[in-house]
Amino acid sequence: MGKHTEPTLASSATKVSSATALSRVLGLVREQVMAYFFGAGMATDCFVAAFRIPNLFRDLFAEGALSSAFIPVFKEKLVKEGKEEAFRLAALTISALLLIVGIVVALGILFSPQLVFISAKGFLTNPAKFELTINLTRIMFIYLLMVSISAVFMGILNSVGKFGIPALSPALFNIGMILSPVILYNYFDIPIYTMALGVLVGGIGQMVFQIPSLLNIGFRFKFSLKLADKGIRRIVRLIAPMILGLSASRINILVNTLLASLLIEGAMSYLNFAYRLMHFPLGVFAVAVGTVALPKLSGEVARNQIDQLVKIFNESLSLTMFLVIPSAVYLAGFSDDLVRLIYERGAFGAEATSNTSFALFFYALGLIGFAGVRVTAPAYYAMGDAKRPMQYSIFTVALNLGLNFAFIPIWGFAGLAMATSVAGILNFALLLFNLKKKIPDLRFFTVFSGLIRMIFAAVTSYYIINVIDFSAIYFNFDGITGKMLIVACQIFGIGILYLIFSKILQLDETNRLFRMIFRKHKSV
Repeated sequence: MGKHTEPTLASSATKVSSATALSRVLGLVREQVMAYFFGAGMATDCFVAAFRIPNLFRDLFAEGALSSAFIPVFKEKLVKEGKEEAFRLAALTISALLLIVGIVVALGILFSPQLVFISAKGFLTNPAKFELTINLTRIMFIYLLMVSISAVFMGILNSVGKFGIPALSPALFNIGMILSPVILYNYFDIPIYTMALGVLVGGIGQMVFQIPSLLNIGFRFKFSLKLADKGIRRIVRLIAPMILGLSASRINILVNTLLASLLIEGAMSYLNFAYRLMHFPLGVFAVAVGTVALPKLSGEVARNQIDQLVKIFNESLSLTMFLVIPSAVYLAGFSDDLVRLIYERGAFGAEATSNTSFALFFYALGLIGFAGVRVTAPAYYAMGDAKRPMQYSIFTVALNLGLNFAFIPIWGFAGLAMATSVAGILNFALLLFNLKKKIPDLRFFTVFSGLIRMIFAAVTSYYIINVIDFSAIYFNFDGITGKMLIVACQIFGIGILYLIFSKILQLDETNRLFRMIFRKHKSV
């Protein structure tokens, strides 16, 4: 069994990573479309603030707590009681969601003015800006119901080993948001409403896209409301501390939004555009590996195979860090060139590029922490422990809030990004160190030895590439071609050097990555 664990995890992670990469590319196109049409001014600030509110609830009811609580219980049903019982639990979960999230959506629409007041009080100085944010919030709250159902669909498919379609489904969301303003921009007196409509269209696409795969594995939904069901109660017991922990971090995001609304015009937009770029490698690598790891870890717990649990976790963490560390170094070192390529056109000018790259630098510093949490927390959830991650989340959120006020006087709006990064690194450290209490076989020396070698390889690669002035080499290309060549050479150069140094430093992940790539080509 041990021999087959690595290729199974690696191949599944590759599939999810590839699908997620497509979704993230479309996500960047979505941000480019928004930057082109709306720049980094009032309309974009309103949309970012409005979308952030249902997004906070999405993490609680959908892709955050719900998925992490549903998968271990569903997987155990699948292993011990078979498909029929597992599918019955899934139908009960969806039925409960339709009721509970439906009520939350109705309340969110009703109390949108109060929610906007709490999260973006600074907009009150401009009544039109405040009112627009309320209207956008009301429209987009409906998306919460769609994404919650999508999360259960994703959990079902992942648990039976189907990772590709669920990982592709967010691409449909991004396509909806891209096409809506492109097609409808000229038909609206206030064009930013096209972005809100795009959220709804994309949400429907994300949900419907997974239905054929669900039908293929034999799942049929039948509404049945049994909140006292044993499986539902177990999900609730797991999800309650997760919601508390996530609520703390969501409160922190609300505070960040509030503070950004009190700073310079466009501050919220700069932070949002920077966060999206940072989130690209986070989603492609860390979220992809974490998505695959949770059902696999849950399956080993259900079978009481602790040695395989340790193997899967070690592989997941090392593979994630191997990919994320050079990404973080690139984003921090070449943030100006990347932002200039991705966003600087239309209403997005040089000043917006400078401010966005400033925020991206600080977000990049925390990428290792954000990625580590995505891979380490599922190990706790697989073992039925949601309380410890909750406690660490609340503690680091409290620290984050304090750091906001310490860093804003130093770095302005970018201080919010720095505070978030410091808190993310601390959260990862707490989760990792205390995981050894639950899994004594974890070897920290191996983990830290690998991390130090990866950081050395990535930083050395950056400094070598930074010596080369690609902008001088490609001075004949003034437009998009020159920008693309500069960024491509930077990424390709760092990537090649990083692999060379990783091989010299004898990092196991180098060989694993090559085996994974060649195995994929052989299967094709």
